[in-house]
Amino acid sequence: MTPDRAAGLAESARALAAGEVTSRALVERALARIEATRPTLNAFRVVRAEAALAEADAADRELTAGVRRPLLGVPVAVKDDMDVAGEPTAFGCRGEFPPAAEDAEAVRRLRAAGAVIVGKTNTCELGQWPFTEGPAFGETRNPWHTGHTPGGSSGGSAAAVAAGLVPAALGSDGAGSVRIPASWTHLIGIKPQRGRISTWPRGEAFHGITVNGTLARTVADAALLLDAAGGNHARDPHRPPRLTVSEAVGRDPGRLRVALSLKPPFTAVPARLRPEVRDRVLGLAERLAALGHTVEEADPPYGQIGLTFVPRATAGIADYVREAPDLALLDPRTRGAARLGRLLGGAPLRAARRAEAVLHRRIGAFFDSYDVLLTPTTAAPPPAIGALSGLSGLATDRAMIAACPYAWPWNVLGWPGVNVPAGFVGDGLPVGAQLLGPATSEPLLVSVAAQLESELRWHESWPPVAEPNTRVG
Repeated sequence: MTPDRAAGLAESARALAAGEVTSRALVERALARIEATRPTLNAFRVVRAEAALAEADAADRELTAGVRRPLLGVPVAVKDDMDVAGEPTAFGCRGEFPPAAEDAEAVRRLRAAGAVIVGKTNTCELGQWPFTEGPAFGETRNPWHTGHTPGGSSGGSAAAVAAGLVPAALGSDGAGSVRIPASWTHLIGIKPQRGRISTWPRGEAFHGITVNGTLARTVADAALLLDAAGGNHARDPHRPPRLTVSEAVGRDPGRLRVALSLKPPFTAVPARLRPEVRDRVLGLAERLAALGHTVEEADPPYGQIGLTFVPRATAGIADYVREAPDLALLDPRTRGAARLGRLLGGAPLRAARRAEAVLHRRIGAFFDSYDVLLTPTTAAPPPAIGALSGLSGLATDRAMIAACPYAWPWNVLGWPGVNVPAGFVGDGLPVGAQLLGPATSEPLLVSVAAQLESELRWHESWPPVAEPNTRVG
């Protein structure tokens, strides 16, 4: 059957290779859906309509000639912190940015796999916040409830995938920026190990806490995109062992020891897990137990890990701010974070980097007793549009920590994590849970996520923004 907007990444690739559909048809549909949802979702900062159609035609010629590549002709999107040759990389900011001279390494690898990049998705300013709003582009809205944010900072990618505008998209994750919007839009979000997907030309994005990751409706699609985009530039400082993560989809993970941690890591302001989110995460824990895994409550020895996060995050913001075309156009919160980053960018930053090895040893010992860690992805459901806009820097930090206290430690560690849907709360708002592991544990996490998916069939649910003819069944 010809794939419609409900078709995923793998199914689209299969149908293209089988000659059941053309790349031009898929790209035309994607572009039409993007345009139709601009007033409701506003997921894209840049739409490459003319270029994407030309690339689709080239893909169709290759397919007709018998060429086969993993994603040949499939439309995908990337976040607007990634360079796409000929397009500006504004990263959520106002101002005139020059077009990129060449593709980022992750984008280059997607093209090498045959993917057609239809556009660049919206993100909050320099990826700082768990919402995707700003004067540069307006508000990106959640397909499940357009009065709420899809999260951030990869909110545009999440909204685009959740609504079926594209089958999958790349995002980036510096404090949960793939996992948080995945949880709030009912998606799979894979934050891989540092270096698994190159961040080049920024080999150490935000001083090593930010990685590129994938968003998709199914585990298989998220893993397929990870494999396609994965790999390193010759000058990348982090080069983990090569893995083919998609091979773990459908693999029996065996009987695992799962630690359930509901307690947020130490934060400077209070963070409380909302009861309705707690109930959904406990439901996933019960499902894991029913699948034969041993689940018990246990908290990793995080200690004062937050002290190592702030210097790296704010120094990273200071790095980006130096490239802004007009500092006056930046959010006052951004300018404040950059000032702090300049203060912390010397000895405190060096101390934070040195502390990572100690944290690896201490928290790594936790995985001598457990195979996988299960935690909430967020403490609350997605906030309303505008709830965090216009706040002071301190008030924004307090609100952000209260809603999202769980994701960022894994950015300090540089280890992998996978958001899986945990269900809905309140007025049909999605929430999620994280499967977390030590270095090179992506295959194990993916196999567990796929095991849950086969039971819960979360990908069969579509948001109200999706048209009736796109629903599965």
